[in-house]
Amino acid sequence: MKQTTHPPDHRSARVRNGAAPAAPPPPSTAKRGRPASPQWAAWAFLTPVALYLALFYAYPLYRNLDLSLRNYTVRSFVQGDAPFTGLQNYQKVFDDPVFAPALLHTVLFTAVCLAFQYAIGLALAVFFNQHFRLSATLRALFLVPWLLPLIVSASTWSWMLNSDSGIVNAALHAVGLDPVNWLTSPSWSLTSVIIANIWIGVPFNLVVLYSGLQSIPSGLYEAAALDGAGSWRRFWSITFPLLRPVSAITLLLGLVYTLKVFDIIWIMTKGGPADSSTTFATWSYQLGFGNLLPAFGPGAAVGNLLVVAALVFGLVYVRVQRKQAFS
Repeated sequence: MKQTTHPPDHRSARVRNGAAPAAPPPPSTAKRGRPASPQWAAWAFLTPVALYLALFYAYPLYRNLDLSLRNYTVRSFVQGDAPFTGLQNYQKVFDDPVFAPALLHTVLFTAVCLAFQYAIGLALAVFFNQHFRLSATLRALFLVPWLLPLIVSASTWSWMLNSDSGIVNAALHAVGLDPVNWLTSPSWSLTSVIIANIWIGVPFNLVVLYSGLQSIPSGLYEAAALDGAGSWRRFWSITFPLLRPVSAITLLLGLVYTLKVFDIIWIMTKGGPADSSTTFATWSYQLGFGNLLPAFGPGAAVGNLLVVAALVFGLVYVRVQRKQAFS
């Protein structure tokens, strides 16, 4: 009988026992470049913003603080050798007889403007939220005061409130009332600039509050109407509570803007007559640039008081928002 021979089995024991052979290693390739870290990309995007904030915010604030702590004159302002005086400029500001009236006018100007701007803006936002015919056109027309340059708006109000040829006094004369010295009377000058600033600030409140109303679901109003809630009840129970976050940021931005209003007051009354419409913003400018012998230090000190006031209200807003977020 012929025997058949088999070739020798050169496979390893693992193969003979049923184990799969390991895959051969891939051919070596050139090392690829390591991708850049995402942290470096983030810093690259943040660098322009950081430089902008440092150059146009941090450095001016530092210079203003330095001005308020030194005795700067015109010569020392150019040469940079002003002596350090500490808090003497702030003491001069507090002892100045203009400080108390300017503080009172700043508080009145800010509080009255904020209250009327917010109330009128909210009323107009609710009105335009009804989506009637010509709603978009009228809403666009209300933006005109906000779009005009402030010098144009202030000059227009100065002409309208002129004691002799103003249209407001002409309207008062037409209905049998005596004319009012809006810009030249100490009793009316502050009221005049408040009216002008309210007119300018209403469109901003209208735009922001109207956008907040658009985010409120209409189903809430429909459910409240089915439960028998009237218009006022729906406003106080749905609209006003849900607008609180938008209202808070609107009031905060309005507060910061109103605290630093300068051009409207300066163009209309220059803070007079007899400092009857002087605020911290106009007083700071008058101290620093409105005299033949400028007082740069006290002027910078008054400006820093405005910065501190705005910063305090900003921190209060952030704290309130955090409490609402965690509650």
